[in-house]
Amino acid sequence: MKTTHHGGCPHDCPDTCSMIYQVEDGKLTGVKGNPDHPMTRGGLCVKLKDYEKRHYHPDRLLYPMRRSGPKGSKQFTRISWDEALDEIVSRWQAIIAEYGPQAIVPYSYLGNQGLVHGLNGGDAFFNRLGATVTERTFCGEGSSTAWLLTVGPTAGVDPESFIHANYIIIWACNSVSTNLHHWHIVKEAQKKGAKLVVIDAYASKTAKEADWHIAPKPGTDGALAMAMIHTIIEEGLVDQDYVDNYTIGFDELKERAKTRDAKWAEAITGIPADTIRTLAREYATTQPAAIRLGVALERHKGGGQAIRAVSCLPALTGAWQYVGGGALQFPVWEHPYKFDVICRPDLIPEGTRVINALQLGRVLTNEPPAGSPIKSLMCWNANPVTQAPETDKIVQGLLNEDLFMISAEHFISDTAMYADILLPAAMGAEQEDIILSWGHLYLTYNAKCVDAPGEAIPNNEIFRRLAARLGFQEENFQWSDSECLEQYVDWSAPACVGIDLAYLREHGFARLKVGTKDDRAPHKQGNFPTPSGKCQLKSEGAINFVPGPFRQMYGDFQPGELLDPLPDYVPSRESIATNPELAQKYPLSIISPKSHGFLNSCYANIEQKIKGQGEQFVLINSVDAEERGIKDGDKVRVFNDRGAFEGDARITADVNAGLVVATLGYWRQLNTGTVNSISSSEFAGMGNAPSFSDNLVQVVAAHA
Repeated sequence: MKTTHHGGCPHDCPDTCSMIYQVEDGKLTGVKGNPDHPMTRGGLCVKLKDYEKRHYHPDRLLYPMRRSGPKGSKQFTRISWDEALDEIVSRWQAIIAEYGPQAIVPYSYLGNQGLVHGLNGGDAFFNRLGATVTERTFCGEGSSTAWLLTVGPTAGVDPESFIHANYIIIWACNSVSTNLHHWHIVKEAQKKGAKLVVIDAYASKTAKEADWHIAPKPGTDGALAMAMIHTIIEEGLVDQDYVDNYTIGFDELKERAKTRDAKWAEAITGIPADTIRTLAREYATTQPAAIRLGVALERHKGGGQAIRAVSCLPALTGAWQYVGGGALQFPVWEHPYKFDVICRPDLIPEGTRVINALQLGRVLTNEPPAGSPIKSLMCWNANPVTQAPETDKIVQGLLNEDLFMISAEHFISDTAMYADILLPAAMGAEQEDIILSWGHLYLTYNAKCVDAPGEAIPNNEIFRRLAARLGFQEENFQWSDSECLEQYVDWSAPACVGIDLAYLREHGFARLKVGTKDDRAPHKQGNFPTPSGKCQLKSEGAINFVPGPFRQMYGDFQPGELLDPLPDYVPSRESIATNPELAQKYPLSIISPKSHGFLNSCYANIEQKIKGQGEQFVLINSVDAEERGIKDGDKVRVFNDRGAFEGDARITADVNAGLVVATLGYWRQLNTGTVNSISSSEFAGMGNAPSFSDNLVQVVAAHA
């Protein structure tokens, strides 16, 4: 018997595709994009096109397992669920009795974007347990801090409204690889006559499709944005009526920008002053003008300030007045998710320790001292050995025999291989959920349409079973997945008029009631959701914080430092210009964008996906290659004091001299290191964001 069912892609991607599951005799046989969804339009990316094969991959983890060999040896023995859960609970109870519950650390991220089984699915359980709280700031928290300070929690430009734009800037986003369904809309606008400008440090797949590619040095986007502000103000290109009525802080920003001219920015960014002036003039005088802000903008010390500067541009030019004008960051701000119900921050005991997921290696190796010792780690929806910085320290910590580690996984990943207990987790078609959408204005439903193979169960069921064994009586620990969905969305919100769970089950998706792509101009007359109700070019008394919804407590744990009231350029921590002593040892900047064929580290263990993506590689300019005696295709070693990895050299003009590029996601167990072996876990300037694009390295021929 053949049936079809509504699905939602659970992966960490802004597209959150609406899918159609194809099922035959109880088995998932195919997946396709939902042709009725206005953004998915029947198409899926290369990662998802054979999604069913991942469900039935021969390496999939099917049963609970106990470690039977040395840590990291991948030697495990099958056990029952009762044995697994009993061992976890008994070990935790012993740890709590001797060290307290904060000796237990949860670790998760967006390996699944579901409201029930995803990022926050275990928060309520661990908050009730009294465990250490893990702050998750891998992606978007610096950007979100800057965005909220400037324009507030607005979805900004509808991604579908880009079809009406006449001038589009994609800034630090490789849409072809990481935002494909928005890319189709951008290309349609381009065909209608819109000019497409891509600002990115290297010639990505997206940059090669642009009318104009501008490549600033890594970490210098803030200087470019400030110089654009200078030009717009000095050349009288400001929409003064809009600025006077709907912004605050213009005079102060004007004064700050006086010395940030194009010649000043040229020396920092490497972009000719005339190019900067032309960009500013074209942007200011071609309306509607839309900016797509990429998360990569935040990944260096000055990233938050750069995003604040870019976020000021649409208000200065009055772009917000037009349908298709303004800026797009995360539409999630207007989604009616109830994170307090999902996460239950009210259950966190006062004074609970907070650690940051980016600094797991430092925490596990007690650097700096973490207070009470870490005795247990549970990891789900995440693979920090591949995805987190300072990888070697993480591995060192996971090898500690005193650390009791549990991993709920689909495969024995780079992180799971160090576990003491492995728990088999269900995949997308095997569990009901609503998938969080952070890149468009649709709610997306995912049906459970097949049973999981073996003894795999959904993440939320794992936590329900653990809660029952620990005697937790709170009502939320008894909710079924369907009951969770009824509670996790504010169905009474104005954005949900006419939408409920039954509607989603029938249709698979629903657009929020926030205007249409043809009429949405949310800030035509200001109405910014800021304290002033205006775009805050200046934010007096602004405090650094970690915003939700990707952080369960919205930054309430620790007071942040006072921020500069105005946007500005803040230099990188590691660059030739700012750290010449370090650059003597490590003279090349490196950036690590997402891979085209992987979704973070998902699919990077699957042969056909590796074949499509290619083996781990390093893009390097011919100038730097010749200086090091490196030929195209040579195996090279990339290293600094934090670690090293190897890849195949690809000599190309796609990167400028002084820069190398290596994409993210390759598995360490299948390669000699991975790119995060060299990454620093120092925070960027806002929101405890990562510094993945603020690292210096050296490159040499491997085994030379």
